[in-house]
Amino acid sequence: MRSYRSLFRTPEFTPYLLSFAAFAAAQTLGGLALATLVFRATGSPFLSAVSMFGPQLAQLLGGAFLLSGADRLPARASLSGLALVFAAGTAVLALPGLPVWGVFAVVLLQGMVASLGGGVRGGLLNDILSKEGYVLGRSVSNMLWGLTQMAGFATGGALLTLLSPRTCLLLAAALYLMSAIVTRLGLTARPPRSSGRPSVSATWRTNALLWSSRPRRLTYLGLWVPNGLIVGGDSLYVSYAPQAAGTLYAFGALGMFVGDMAVGRLVPPAVRTRLATPLRLLLAAPYLFFVLRPGVALSAVAVTVASVGFAASLVLQERLMSLTPDDLAGQALGLHATGMAALQGVGAVLAGTAAQLTSPATAMTLMATGSVTVTLTLVALGRREERQPAAPGTRPGVASEPATKD
Repeated sequence: MRSYRSLFRTPEFTPYLLSFAAFAAAQTLGGLALATLVFRATGSPFLSAVSMFGPQLAQLLGGAFLLSGADRLPARASLSGLALVFAAGTAVLALPGLPVWGVFAVVLLQGMVASLGGGVRGGLLNDILSKEGYVLGRSVSNMLWGLTQMAGFATGGALLTLLSPRTCLLLAAALYLMSAIVTRLGLTARPPRSSGRPSVSATWRTNALLWSSRPRRLTYLGLWVPNGLIVGGDSLYVSYAPQAAGTLYAFGALGMFVGDMAVGRLVPPAVRTRLATPLRLLLAAPYLFFVLRPGVALSAVAVTVASVGFAASLVLQERLMSLTPDDLAGQALGLHATGMAALQGVGAVLAGTAAQLTSPATAMTLMATGSVTVTLTLVALGRREERQPAAPGTRPGVASEPATKD
C-alpha cells in the first residue's frame, strides 16, 4: 500500500483518524491550558513542565500493570472508555480552587489510564491496515497529529489571550467526549486479538518476553530515550518564551508533519531503513544552539528543523514490527507508547529541574547534548550486535518465541 487513495479507501481508517484527531486536539489544548494555569499560579518552570508532560511519566505505572489489555480487550470499547475518562478528568482540572496537589493527582490517574491507549490504538491500526500499509497509515496518523498540534497550539495560544485556562480545559473535555462518540459510532466491534483475561502477571510476562530480545531492546531504547530528552526540552517553551509558547509548539508540529510525510510517503523503503540515526541526530542538533538564547523567530526555525527528526519513530516502529509476532503487536506497540511517554515525562522532570537551577535555554541545550550522546551510543551497540552471528534458522526476536496465554 503506497498511495493515500488506497489508504483512505480502507474501511474504518477515516473514522479511526477522526477519533484520533479529536483526542489529539483535546490533549494539545488541555496540556497548554494546564501548563499555563500552573505557571501563572506558581511561577515555577519545573511545575509547569511536569503538569504538561507529567501524565506521560505516570504511564510507566500503567504500563507495568495494564498493558496486557492491549491485545486482550475489545479495541472500540477500550478507546471509547479511555476518552470518557479523560473528559471527566479534564473537567475536574477546570474546577476553581483545585489545589496544585489535586491537579497532579488527576494528572497521575490520567497518565496511568492512558498507558493502555497507545497499545490499543496501535494494535487497531495494525488490524485495519495490512502489514504493508502500516508505515503509510502510521505516517498519516503522525501527520494528522502534527497538523492537530499546529492548529491546537496556535488556537490554544489565541484562546488563552481571550479566555481563562479553566475555560480552555472545559473545551478540551468536550473534545475528548467527541472522540468517544466518534469511536463508538464509527468503528466496528472487534473481538480481542489474544485470548485470556488482562492481568498483571500477563502484562509482566509479555513485557519480559518482548524485552528479552536484544535487537528489540535496542529498538525500544532508540524510540524512547533520544525522543524523550528532546520532548523534555520542549516542555520548557512556556517558561522560555511565555508569550510565544504556542507559536513554538505550532512550528514544532509543522516540522513533525513535514518529516512524517517525507519518510512515510516519499522515501523508498530501502532508503527509509537507513534513516533512523540521521533523523535522531537531526532531532537534537538544532537545540544545541539554544545556549545562545535565540529570539522567537530563530527559535521557531530551529524547532521546525529539529522536529523533522521525529520521523525516526516511523523507521524504528517498522523495525519493531518486523521483530515482533503478530499476536503480540498490540502489547509491543503499547510498550513502545508507554516507554516513550514515560521517558518524555522523565525528560520533562530533568529539563524542569535543570531550568530551575540554571535557565530554560541552558536546560534545553543540555537535553539536546544528552540526546546526541545516547543516539551515538546506541549506534555503537547496534553495530556490535550486527557483528554477532544469529542462531541458525532463526530470525532474531521472532521465531523462537511462543504465543503467550493467560
